Amino acid sequence: QVQLVEFGGGLVQAGGSLRLSCAASVRTFSGYFMGWFRSAPGKEREFVASIRGSDGSTYYLDSVKGRFTISRDNAKNTVYLQMNSLKPEDTAVYYCAARPGNTVSYAYWGQGTQVTVSS
Repeated sequence: QVQLVEFGGGLVQAGGSLRLSCAASVRTFSGYFMGWFRSAPGKEREFVASIRGSDGSTYYLDSVKGRFTISRDNAKNTVYLQMNSLKPEDTAVYYCAARPGNTVSYAYWGQGTQVTVSS
């Protein structure tokens, strides 16, 4: 069983920055694809970014490219989401997720952390 715990949400003004962290309790963290998703009121949950465990390849939602950076520290079993130039439309609950590298669906989810960007 994989447990994920997110940290780092909060309230920030537009143009500001936040860094989210997600700590994973798993023995072979490097074997997991890690992702960040978000859910805003009245909207479906959407993919934000992901990072492969084996080689660190990254993938992003178009609207966050150039503003958000996903990274991981396999020695600390932690994945990060650095969010810069935040916009009010980035306001959402952000979720960390994990899937074994040989699967296509995210099987493990954190509890979520609220990010609110004021205009």
